[in-house]
Amino acid sequence: MAKKKKTIVVGKRLKREPVNNVIVVSDLHCGCRLGLCPDTPVDLDEGGKYQCSKLQAQVWAWWSEFWDNWVPEVTRREPYTVVVNGDAMDGVHHNTVTQISQNTADQAKIAYSILKPIVDGCEGRYYHIRGTEAHVGSSGQEEEKLAERLGAIPDPVGHHARWELWLRVGRGLVHFTHHIGVAGSMAYETSAIQKEIEQSFVESARWDDEIPDVLVRSHRHRNAETRIQSHKGFATSCTTAGWQLKTPLVYRIVGGRQARPQIGGTLIRCGDEDIYTRHKLWKLDRPKVEIA
Repeated sequence: MAKKKKTIVVGKRLKREPVNNVIVVSDLHCGCRLGLCPDTPVDLDEGGKYQCSKLQAQVWAWWSEFWDNWVPEVTRREPYTVVVNGDAMDGVHHNTVTQISQNTADQAKIAYSILKPIVDGCEGRYYHIRGTEAHVGSSGQEEEKLAERLGAIPDPVGHHARWELWLRVGRGLVHFTHHIGVAGSMAYETSAIQKEIEQSFVESARWDDEIPDVLVRSHRHRNAETRIQSHKGFATSCTTAGWQLKTPLVYRIVGGRQARPQIGGTLIRCGDEDIYTRHKLWKLDRPKVEIA
């Protein structure tokens, strides 16, 4: 007689036993004219519409390629969990005027239309992390409303969007939170990323807790990674790329003003021997060279 598979409740649906793949995306900044936006007209409050720019259409094509081609390939068409690691919406922030609409209901509508098919695709294995309050409201309230509408798996006290997530992936333990320090020079781009590993080891040893295998941070809109050997194999710390083009704020940052935006996402997979990461990135071409 065949052994009956264990079932667990994920979100509001009944799911089978845990999976070995996690897909992470972050920093969508829906509602920004430089953020992720569908390539079909978006309906706005009061009856208007917004048509994405040519560059947004390119980013949307990459978004579609990411989910339609890359994700099935790297997960080997196995089930997967999705984590949105903060800043799904752009909000009203820093006196900027780059928003499609400063009505956060419009922004939430765009984010929902983009993320609902992703939630359906992962069969409800969906977690949402709160991002920067300047973008998603004090205490991440706008992201909480969006995550609840999407049916994100709640934490023990009922939050659908949370500040951090400890997630068991196969044999491995992964920690997610949005924020990390931003480096002004590529020479120090991995410094804060490596410090996250060191701090996690110290804090785990202090309280005799299990050390994490992978640490995932976002906020920078840039992908980088460090790995060190541990008694469990390799410990990995990484930051994720984003889905937003360069905003006027980026041109103030040393290193950022010359850098091209990184667009893409991350896989965390527990294989036969260890838990590892893979990253998918696209970049825009350098601006046209003018003639003197």
